[in-house]
Amino acid sequence: MPVFALSSISNIGVNEFMDFIADYFPSPVDIGAVEAFEGDKKIMVEPKLDAPFSALCFKVMADAFVGKLSFIRVYSGTLSSEGSNIYNVNKGEDERISSFKLMTGKDGKDVKEVIAGDIVAIPKLQSARVGNTLATKGGFSAQFAPIEFPKPVYSVAVIAKTRADEDKLGNAISRTLEEDCSLTFEKNAETRDNVLSGMGDMHIDIVLAKMKERYGVDLDTKTPQVPYRETIRKMSEAQGKHKKQSGGHGQYGDVYIRYRPLERGAGFEFIDSVVGGAVPRNFIPAVEKGLREYMTAGPLAGFPVVDFSAELYYGSYHDVDSSEMSFKLATRLSFKKGIMDANPVLLEPVMDVEVTVPDQFMGDVMGDFNSRRGRIMGIEGHGKLQVVKAQCPLAEMFRYAIILRSMTSGEGSFSMEYSHYEEVPGDIAKKVIAAHKKEDEEEE
Repeated sequence: MPVFALSSISNIGVNEFMDFIADYFPSPVDIGAVEAFEGDKKIMVEPKLDAPFSALCFKVMADAFVGKLSFIRVYSGTLSSEGSNIYNVNKGEDERISSFKLMTGKDGKDVKEVIAGDIVAIPKLQSARVGNTLATKGGFSAQFAPIEFPKPVYSVAVIAKTRADEDKLGNAISRTLEEDCSLTFEKNAETRDNVLSGMGDMHIDIVLAKMKERYGVDLDTKTPQVPYRETIRKMSEAQGKHKKQSGGHGQYGDVYIRYRPLERGAGFEFIDSVVGGAVPRNFIPAVEKGLREYMTAGPLAGFPVVDFSAELYYGSYHDVDSSEMSFKLATRLSFKKGIMDANPVLLEPVMDVEVTVPDQFMGDVMGDFNSRRGRIMGIEGHGKLQVVKAQCPLAEMFRYAIILRSMTSGEGSFSMEYSHYEEVPGDIAKKVIAAHKKEDEEEE
């Protein structure tokens, strides 16, 4: 293990370190052939100058003066910048190139030709994204394996401070995501949160500072809302009758609907079992449409209602006053009463979590999961490291990246992905429902 004492700020030992890299690190020739894939066929790309030109885009950066810079690593062949085009194998797009820049820090020196082993930046390539294979059209048609980035583990909801910031947010986010592939951004339709996810709180803080400096977008952050669901635990029946008379045509709709719970993950099922024309055929679609509309905000706490069936089995109508809107409003009355009578409960998303830690932190990690309503599903040993597999509610995981770093002195890492929904314990459900009702009152 070579050890160097150096300071980049004071420029002490830097030259010696760079000399060591030049002398002892493997050259492209030492590394040899790399894998590329043409469909299911694997081919080996040799670092030869007389081979077809091929390169991989491994980084994209927005420069204040030059614009977009695409960093490439050349694996084979040569290419001149004079009158040349470069072909994006992944996207099938051909682009003209103006120059290659050999980067030294932020400064770029123009070079006219690149050869196998070079790392250069190409200005203003519109189509290139990280992981794209670049070549010359008709010369090289395989693709290098895409770069695998770690999945984000820390999320915040971002809120624009002003209307001007809100208008600039879309452009700033799209450009930032182009540069940093370990970031994700999602507009959650249910919670209405703009969720920015990355590798930790420090990562997110740096990204937000860059966005403010480069694009003038000032953002506040908060903990994202948990996308809870509502469901029912028993069967119920409820009539919904909407009747209104106010001169001229009135409004009349009357429905009887039976609500039944379905197994977890089954979604929603509408059953039409009306006989004898109690509800005219032309109004039945309005009942189903009304149910699908109202189930997006349940009567318990305003979260989507899932995993239930609704059976329309009876009703009545008026020859003149009935309309689609009347039956939709009647359906709403039935839905609210029927769901509340069917023992509604809250559901929360549960995540599959894998935590990798040195042996000495195992006890702390397992104890912490127990305090977070988590369940340990298994433990695997990998040398001096242990992988703890667990399931834990999403509500308990938003700040876990910070907690784990503190608990393991920065030696622990974790990944997580969605597993399933399950019922929220009663005491916690009461707090969630109360908090949601308070929010609704404040908005009104």
